[in-house]
Amino acid sequence: MIGFIGVGVMGEPICRHLASKSGQQVIAYDVTRAPLERLAAHGVKAAESVREVAEHCETVFLSLPGAKEVKEVCVGQASLLIHMKPSHYVIDLGTTSLAVARDLAARFQARGINFIDAPVARTRVAAEEGKLLVMVGCKDTVFARVKPLLEHFATDVVRCGVPGAGQALKILNNMILFQNVAALAEALAVIRKLGLDPQKAMEVLSKGSADSFALRNHAMKAMVPNTFPERAFSVEYALKDTAYALELSRMTRIELTGLANAKALLEKAAAAGHTTEYFPVIAKMI
Repeated sequence: MIGFIGVGVMGEPICRHLASKSGQQVIAYDVTRAPLERLAAHGVKAAESVREVAEHCETVFLSLPGAKEVKEVCVGQASLLIHMKPSHYVIDLGTTSLAVARDLAARFQARGINFIDAPVARTRVAAEEGKLLVMVGCKDTVFARVKPLLEHFATDVVRCGVPGAGQALKILNNMILFQNVAALAEALAVIRKLGLDPQKAMEVLSKGSADSFALRNHAMKAMVPNTFPERAFSVEYALKDTAYALELSRMTRIELTGLANAKALLEKAAAAGHTTEYFPVIAKMI
């Protein structure tokens, strides 16, 4: 049986893919009932607690907001560490800090349980379509065991290295994205001041060396039309991931000046009341 804890914006479609493609019973837990009720239509059984998931499942996926929630589920009271059996698997699909990933891997290993950091990348649409990228940190032998499960909801599943490597690359992925979006926000402000057509300008830039995933998605689909919905990758979540990147900065003693600029824009957006909105709303701060 497969367990799934955290069926939010990304977790719900991922859980649905596992239920429809894995050939196994899936049991899910979340503090919010609405997604569990929707998933029931796809054969997903609702669990009453983390402990219930831990005691019945060989493999448990996590899709949680951040390090605080992951630590509570993994090593808090009635946690996975206490109730899962040796040789079982915990797969963390969310984004946490490198230090937390390494610490949890060591704690679970001491009990004979496999902890895999496997953060996902790409958009909510990619999650719905089963076309995510998964960056995995674990041993080769463990990767061979979990890769087929990850391929039920991802088109690219890559082992990045030892435990923690997946989180390191996901944090760097987001760090680069934030800086790209900040650069696009500045360019868009200049484009509008000059009286140019923002949509046309972005289309032209997408055909040159300025092209990027951020330009084609974040700029064209959100920043140009000024559409920044909630229940997307929010300013709050972006600031969380920025903090993780700053931990890497301290760990490696490398000054990340581009990240500092993106962080300042995110903080301005939060102070202006945009905390829960899609993070490209930083374009409004320039």
